[in-house]
Amino acid sequence: MAKQMKSAAKSINKMAALAGALEGARRASEDGPASAAPADPEVVAIAQRRRIAPLEKRRILAAADRCTQYGELGALLRREGIYSSQLRAWRAQRAAGGLAGVGTLKRGRKADAAIAENHRNAKLTRECERLRRQLAQAHLIIEVQKKVSSLLASQTLEDADGSS
Repeated sequence: MAKQMKSAAKSINKMAALAGALEGARRASEDGPASAAPADPEVVAIAQRRRIAPLEKRRILAAADRCTQYGELGALLRREGIYSSQLRAWRAQRAAGGLAGVGTLKRGRKADAAIAENHRNAKLTRECERLRRQLAQAHLIIEVQKKVSSLLASQTLEDADGSS
């Protein structure tokens, strides 16, 4: 009988905790305190679409990943003012690597692979020609050194013959 009482008390505590969590989720969507300043009634002349930065998207995704209790995710979506479809699209972007870093995508025209390859080939060709000129110069220097060496050797032989 005591075991049944303990298990009943545990289940009541769990239900109370769940109800408290749900109540917190409900409160998150309600308006703030009554003393808050009223919203500005002026209408903007041209409506602009809300833009959310990649850093903000990653922050919201991290908060959504931390939601484990029932109702927490809904409260987060209401608090941030986004839809579940946006969250799903952002998760797909994150999986594809689109939200990897702030400013990782370069603006403007994308580089053409063929043009980049042509530039690389031209650079390598110029380097190859430069190295060939250096090699030809090194061969010329070696030939001159050989001739100087042979002249010096023949002159030392003549000096040796003339001195005897």
